[in-house]
Amino acid sequence: MEIDGVDYGPLRALIGKWIGERGVDVAPDSDGKQDRTEFIDEIEFLPSGPAENAEEQELVSLRYHHVVRKKENGKIFHDQIGHWIYEPETGLIMHSLTIPRAVVLLAGGKLTENDAGWVAEVKATAGDNSFGIAQSPFMNEKAKTKAFEMSLSLEGDTLSYKETTYLHIYGVDFDHVDKSSLRRVTYDQD
Repeated sequence: MEIDGVDYGPLRALIGKWIGERGVDVAPDSDGKQDRTEFIDEIEFLPSGPAENAEEQELVSLRYHHVVRKKENGKIFHDQIGHWIYEPETGLIMHSLTIPRAVVLLAGGKLTENDAGWVAEVKATAGDNSFGIAQSPFMNEKAKTKAFEMSLSLEGDTLSYKETTYLHIYGVDFDHVDKSSLRRVTYDQD
């Protein structure tokens, strides 16, 4: 089924609003030790239309806004915007994201459909010209993102993700992991 004449393929199933109440963030504290924070999160996906590159590549994309709040007090500690971009001809899936810590990235990978839904797995690495990471001079020096990987899976009205941001922060390497399972609360597909 198309939206305004655009076939969003497997991304279509994301359109709408999703809420999660069981998220876990494992990030470094100022001593470089593990700090575990439980969170609630909300993601809204909206159609952003088709794109054509150099009259050869056909893409479809959804833009999203992801807000994460500490479960203990409701305070926002992560706000992220970006796009999920799909190339139907090749199955390439791309995820662009921006966070207000002056870090942006474009991750790429594959979307694999299965009996229950689909799984998208994407990666980005600092210094990669295709799927890379850009960050401010401060972040490069004090909290450098070296790599990023994410698995996003959809099964009916359940959306789950696990993302790992490989950091060099407080003088040590640290795998910052976020994971959550969200349920659909609105459909915006018609």
